[in-house]
Amino acid sequence: MTSRRALDWQLIIPAFILLAFGLAGLGSISLNLALTQLIFILISLLFFYLFSRFHYQNHQALIKIYTFGSLVFLLLPFLFGAVTRGSVRWIQIAGLTLQPSEIIKPFLIVVLAHLLSQKKPHFFKLLFYLFLPAFLIFKQPDLGSTLVVMAIWLGMLLVSSLPLLLPLSLILGTLGLSPLIYKFLQPYQQQRILSFLNPYADPQRSGYHVIQSTIAIGSGGLLGRGLGHGTQSQLQFLPERHTDFIFALLAEELGLIGALILLLTCFFLLKRLLTIAKHAPDKFSQLIIIGVFTMLFFQSSVTIAMNLGLLPITGITLPLVSAGGSSLLATLIGLGMVHNISLNSNLKISLEIK
Repeated sequence: MTSRRALDWQLIIPAFILLAFGLAGLGSISLNLALTQLIFILISLLFFYLFSRFHYQNHQALIKIYTFGSLVFLLLPFLFGAVTRGSVRWIQIAGLTLQPSEIIKPFLIVVLAHLLSQKKPHFFKLLFYLFLPAFLIFKQPDLGSTLVVMAIWLGMLLVSSLPLLLPLSLILGTLGLSPLIYKFLQPYQQQRILSFLNPYADPQRSGYHVIQSTIAIGSGGLLGRGLGHGTQSQLQFLPERHTDFIFALLAEELGLIGALILLLTCFFLLKRLLTIAKHAPDKFSQLIIIGVFTMLFFQSSVTIAMNLGLLPITGITLPLVSAGGSSLLATLIGLGMVHNISLNSNLKISLEIK
């Protein structure tokens, strides 16, 4: 533990602003939805506090538990999960619905950071720790979370001591195998890619989501229609408005100004993560931060681009903003780890409590 208690406000404030954006958007849809999200926020903030006070070096003693626990957790949906919209991504524990593919992300980051911080990382062992969880998530099927896990792995690999040729070879190999990968996708996933190329080819079905999303964003104008007054959102033309397309909802109701504030908040949070990584005490802690940074950057950029019609729909939520307890819990656990590293680094922080 550190010799002094402190708060890194430059990390905490952007996170709280994003949580406020999410509550505002969800509250404009349903008070019950906002109250449920508030409960998830309070639970997740408790975990943020616990992980922010747990010294980051202690995670290395728990690597085997994190590894085994994550794999078991990913297997649970196949054994006890209920089929929802053709997928088995969720399980029920003590009355709560949890998504294992979300919750394991910060623990997978710690495991990868441990492996990559070794003097001579074993590349094939790293491949195993990528493909096994990615395969289990892909088979649920959950393409969005699979892509996030792969992005985290690649982002951490790029800043490790391994030769740059290895990740570049993997990227080129994946691109070369993309036609084969496409054949293994579910029919609805293939249709999403085709509708991205031309959403108006099937505007009532496969292209409906992206068309309604771009209409909602465009109709927001400069100042927006006001919370609770977005026509696309409130009349339910906009699908998945509380999760995948919450950015479109906020852009319609808060306008370009509100959307820009949201984007700037994401930018400042990500910038703070990179600043902490630059001053990290060691390679292990630096890799944890890069893993959390990659997770948040990839999810945020892909979700916003998807809402704008710039990328195919993948079912990735906007961190700290979209509804969902599992994603919120994973994000705040990850930020709690980063906060602890910040307190144990030589980085100047904003406030000290003696």
